[in-house]
Amino acid sequence: MNSSKASKKQLISYASFCLGNLGHAAFYGVVSTYFIIFITSSMFNGLEKSLADRLIGLITILMVLIRIVELVIDPILGNLVDNTKSRWGKFKPWILLGTLASAALLLILFTGIFGLVYRSWVLFAVLFVIIYIGFDIFYSLSDVSYWGVVPALSEDSHARGIYTSLGAFSGAVGWNGLSIIVVPIVTGVTFAMTGKRTEGAPGWFAFALVISALAVLCALIVCLGTKEKQNLIRSSASENNTLGQVFGAIFHNDQILWPSLAYLLFSLANVITNGVLFYMYKFILDKPNEFWVVGVIATIISVCISPMFPILNKYIPRKYLFIMGQTSMILAYLLFIFGRNNVFLMDLGLVLFNINFAQLVTVLTLTDAIEYGQLKSGQRNEAVVLAVRPMIDKFTGAVSNALVGYVAIAAGMTGSATAADMTNRDIHIFNLMALYVPLILAVLSIVVFLLKVTLSEKKHAAVVEELKNKLAEGKIEKSSEKQALKEQTIYAPTTGKLLSLAEIKDEQGRPFPGKGLAIDPNIGRVYAPFSGKISFTFGTKHAFEIVSDQGLPVIIHIGLGTVNLRGEGFETYYDDGQAVKKGDLLIEFDRDLVLKNGYQDQVILFYPQPRRIKLAKKLPVGAEIQAGMPLTKVKFQ
Repeated sequence: MNSSKASKKQLISYASFCLGNLGHAAFYGVVSTYFIIFITSSMFNGLEKSLADRLIGLITILMVLIRIVELVIDPILGNLVDNTKSRWGKFKPWILLGTLASAALLLILFTGIFGLVYRSWVLFAVLFVIIYIGFDIFYSLSDVSYWGVVPALSEDSHARGIYTSLGAFSGAVGWNGLSIIVVPIVTGVTFAMTGKRTEGAPGWFAFALVISALAVLCALIVCLGTKEKQNLIRSSASENNTLGQVFGAIFHNDQILWPSLAYLLFSLANVITNGVLFYMYKFILDKPNEFWVVGVIATIISVCISPMFPILNKYIPRKYLFIMGQTSMILAYLLFIFGRNNVFLMDLGLVLFNINFAQLVTVLTLTDAIEYGQLKSGQRNEAVVLAVRPMIDKFTGAVSNALVGYVAIAAGMTGSATAADMTNRDIHIFNLMALYVPLILAVLSIVVFLLKVTLSEKKHAAVVEELKNKLAEGKIEKSSEKQALKEQTIYAPTTGKLLSLAEIKDEQGRPFPGKGLAIDPNIGRVYAPFSGKISFTFGTKHAFEIVSDQGLPVIIHIGLGTVNLRGEGFETYYDDGQAVKKGDLLIEFDRDLVLKNGYQDQVILFYPQPRRIKLAKKLPVGAEIQAGMPLTKVKFQ
């Protein structure tokens, strides 16, 4: 196939993943922020105030406890996803099923379990716990699977960065867009149903229904528009891990723990502030009808920031982008504290508050930690590792809910209270919890990331290369049954001088490991060495596996160090899974660009299952060869 068709498929994959988070993030915003506002403002209207406050406190505590307990459950759910096998892959079934089930259960909660509290508050509390646990489990399966599919779409840090940035881009629109539409929908539907211009229960249910439908639609788009890539690095890892191995994958990997701690500190600050911004505008600033400004500013800034991430990341390492974003958040808190009476300073604070790269950097660092962990332990726990970030989000969302519930009760911001009812004590409580505590957390997140996170983009590229070396050496080769000997002729994939693998040495002077051969090329083209099928291609396009019609797998690796080019200068002319004929043009690469960047341009052909190779006859080393001429005959099992 031609490169334009390949690019079209890639664009569809990018776009589908991007749109998926539009509904997914909006749904999470309803769960983490607006559900507790519904509880404090509308769910218990009509009950005696002291009972309503007690129920708000009880529900808040239950939600926090459930989230804390599920911190242990989420890695188990991740392991369930990791061990799922289906014709659609291991992630898509859970993306769709999890979204459908969690949306249905959330809608039940937004009905107040059909008004059960007015008949029996005890039965209401019991059913609330059961439904909320079920909702949380299904939402976790969906969330873990959505972000977990990223390493299955590409093993290249740059491509993963594009997927994650696009997801963050649409997620920002989905999350922040809620601030724009929530008041019009809730008050509009409430007025249409009751004749009262307020945030009533009918309006809240309509709001939840709209966002739930959006989430389901976007989940379908992800499932239809993306395709998991299966490659030897993924398939060679251990599977069906025990629970001890599941938790060991997290606790024995320092580049999961430290980025997670830094993100935890950021996320706590972020959700605490986001959770009480509505209250700030309603009870502190006395401008509830201007709350839409928060959503507009956040959406505009996030829409601009997310697409910039892959561009900035070409020149600025992820670590420093994280620190830049946190510094911006700290400045925002200072403006919120000292510039509250100035509209310009408040708006500037909202701008700075939304300039952050924490989620993008954390997701990418954890994604790269999958290969890092695989290199250390042999286990590849994609969904388990990527369950950590959603697990943190759930925990911090629960803390936010708890804080909002506490502030609402302690500062008298429940029911029909207004800004006129606020005392100095109420405002002090609000300032302490909404601004001063998050400010400290933002500072601590910088300290942790700066001192403890070491898995850079360059280090990840080295990890992938090391995994490739182990593959060439047969150290991560899976055992296979004995088979009769087969024979396969391999034809020269390019034109140049034949070399032995021992002549190909890396920067440390180490020879290329394993069995195979190499060609010092004088052209920048690679052709199919036999008729067969393309099994997989690295996201950086510098290496691919082709399996012959006879069943011989071969990896063609273009250059040394070229993984760092992240696909620049490489053009493919096929799709993974495509059948090709001997001599078909597969890849063109820019030799001048490779050499200009200080990398080697030799075309290396090696056998990823070296123990199957019984005899390999070939031309003499140093011979001048032409692409397409017979190069060697291989006998293999």
